[in-house]
Amino acid sequence: MTIVLAVVVGTLYAAALYLLLRRSLIQMIFGLALLGHGTNLLIFTTGGLTRAESPIVSEGVQPLDAMFANPLPQALILTAIVIGFGVQAFMLVLLYRAATVVKTEDLDDLTSTDHD
Repeated sequence: MTIVLAVVVGTLYAAALYLLLRRSLIQMIFGLALLGHGTNLLIFTTGGLTRAESPIVSEGVQPLDAMFANPLPQALILTAIVIGFGVQAFMLVLLYRAATVVKTEDLDDLTSTDHD
């Protein structure tokens, strides 16, 4: 299962880098979204895939006796989702403003800030 997730993370990163190198702002926003999803999946994978118990250790059980799920990667992923959503919302507003003022979303046409 870990190998499948590694291939999916690699595919998401490759697609994200391809979209980030495109000239369109819309494709760049989609690339940032894919990069965020790939990173979240990578953090989830490095946290360990277990079908284990909850991270609460019951009485009489030594913490190292059984496998428990690690809650830290899940908390990091939740934080990354919120931050990624904020960045994507900002990029969409920036795209809307650039399309309104400059009348284009092509990065090569956005070379100067002197527009009417």
